[in-house]
Amino acid sequence: MISQHAFQLRARSRGYHIITDEVSQQLPDLPQTGLLHLFIQHTSAAITINENADPDVLVDFESIFNHIVPEELPFLQHTIEGPDDMPAHIKAAMIGNSLTVPITNGRLNLGTWQGIYLCEFRNRASGRHLVATVYS
Repeated sequence: MISQHAFQLRARSRGYHIITDEVSQQLPDLPQTGLLHLFIQHTSAAITINENADPDVLVDFESIFNHIVPEELPFLQHTIEGPDDMPAHIKAAMIGNSLTVPITNGRLNLGTWQGIYLCEFRNRASGRHLVATVYS
């Protein structure tokens, strides 16, 4: 059986944010076994799974990606939406727009130190929209 649920995250500042609990609260009762596919409906933000214990990891992600893809590169063409927009698209393409998590015993089967991240690349973004598809 397949079910699908669309929802909106609360707006967040630029940076990397652990959203595991917020996502879990939006999901229906999960099957005993299955898969959750999570998709973000935006091109300037991304989702991924990574370290959920040390908050320094979130800061380091922001620092590294800003170093790799800085704003105001002189050769960028797409600048009408501001200097953070095109770098946001590039960062989102690098990280990705979806993830899949196994469901075991009615719960997301993430590792001990894993959490779902919202990677927010815009300086001023509204709440991001996600689509959760549950396969059982």
